[in-house]
Amino acid sequence: MDLRERVVVVTGGGNGIGRQVVLELLRRGARVAAIDIRADSLDETAAAAGAGDRLATFVVDITDREATEALPPEVVDVLGPVDALIHVAGIIQPFVPLKDLGYDAIERVVNVNLYGTIHIVKAFLPLLLDRPIAHVATVSSMGGFLPVPGQTIYGATKAAVKLMTEGLYSELLDTNVGVSVIMPGSVSTEITANSGVDLPAAVSAQAGPEDAGRFPMTSAEDAAAIIIDGIEKGRLHIHVGRDSWMLSLLKRVAPKRSMHLIQRQMKSLLAP
Repeated sequence: MDLRERVVVVTGGGNGIGRQVVLELLRRGARVAAIDIRADSLDETAAAAGAGDRLATFVVDITDREATEALPPEVVDVLGPVDALIHVAGIIQPFVPLKDLGYDAIERVVNVNLYGTIHIVKAFLPLLLDRPIAHVATVSSMGGFLPVPGQTIYGATKAAVKLMTEGLYSELLDTNVGVSVIMPGSVSTEITANSGVDLPAAVSAQAGPEDAGRFPMTSAEDAAAIIIDGIEKGRLHIHVGRDSWMLSLLKRVAPKRSMHLIQRQMKSLLAP
């Protein structure tokens, strides 16, 4: 699906991967509706884009079902019929084991990552089904197929997003709507700050150039290009970063070994 001149809705468009997806789509000639919970972040995206009337911004809390359901006609009024949805918005949990994670944090992560995904997909899917060709893509995570210490609930929500999107793919096989699930590995963003989560001191203390080999990072700009290329090629699974596709392969051929590997690399997340 060539996204030039298409109307594409992007959630999480105020920062990180979502912002870079917005900017890359605009560079490729799309018209974009950028959605985020923070107006100031969307203003920064708009300033970086300088795209004029090809970009429209909408402040919406995707955990609010009624507000999300009201969004599609607002987008259509400004930009015209919607051709694609790229759902990027999501948050991580505090870096603590499940036994120490409070229900307020659990509910927040579930509401944003799972219910937010359900709300936005159900809101826009009827519009996409009315188009001659359309696409819906959701961002899961490498953490959705490989457990990370201290991110168990986050991983559970992202695993649910992955399976929900694969289920949607099966349901839409005989329709005009293509489906992709995106699984980023380590991407250089400010997701910890944007999630209201502090990076553990043990991780901050050891971070440095020497860690690049152990924790390979993909830039947000490169991640956006990989995502959009994958959508345009009609891929169901879009792995972002060498770590994502290599660990996905290892998880399939040696499940326990892959979990032991990530536990050894990431156990400092739970260090006191």
